[in-house]
Amino acid sequence: MSTTHESLRERKKRLLRQQLSDTATRMFTERGFDAVRVIEVAEACGVSDKTVFNYFPAKEALVLDRLEGTIVSLRSGLTDPQVPPLDATLRVLDVELTAMTAMLTSQDDPAEAIAQMRRFGDLIHQTPSLRAYQSDMMEQFVTVAAEILAARARMSPDEPEPQIAARALLGLWHVQAASLRRHLDGSRTPAQVHDAVAADVRRAARVIQPALNAIPMREVPIMRQGSVQS
Repeated sequence: MSTTHESLRERKKRLLRQQLSDTATRMFTERGFDAVRVIEVAEACGVSDKTVFNYFPAKEALVLDRLEGTIVSLRSGLTDPQVPPLDATLRVLDVELTAMTAMLTSQDDPAEAIAQMRRFGDLIHQTPSLRAYQSDMMEQFVTVAAEILAARARMSPDEPEPQIAARALLGLWHVQAASLRRHLDGSRTPAQVHDAVAADVRRAARVIQPALNAIPMREVPIMRQGSVQS
């Protein structure tokens, strides 16, 4: 029997997870992260606070829940020995950017959706615990990337080459985030935002490409961890 289709239980869990994240983000944006308790989010969704923590390991994860999925996507992309690491990273970034701009386009009022996204960015920047959580997740990015790049180059993950390469790839996320904040100014359509941000990311990629090309990546099979299987 095929297991590729989402079961009713899986669908309910996915929808509840999305509801919890969306509700929390709205409440945090309206009132401030520290002013809202997890139990309030739970009550707004008709569940217990224990249920919330069954889905999210920390209050901060309610806001930054997509970072975990990004790490899984990055691991999956970098472990393909046929794809250069920079190309794999750019693909993950573009998928995220495309999904974000598609979401904006689908809204009844794209301009208001863009304004909400700016408020979301402000929430993260103005909340120390969210910035710290985001920083911790970014360090996981570096660890994952360094381990895979080291395996492809037959090096140790703590050697200089995979370490600097991993941080260079991570830097592209910072470029994309900064570009989004700059271009989500209300004067551009979602499609224009996508094109402008994608162009900025590729400009940055061209800067680091020569250094990444200097690291010998061998086309050797990499054993994927079970956690990345879909």
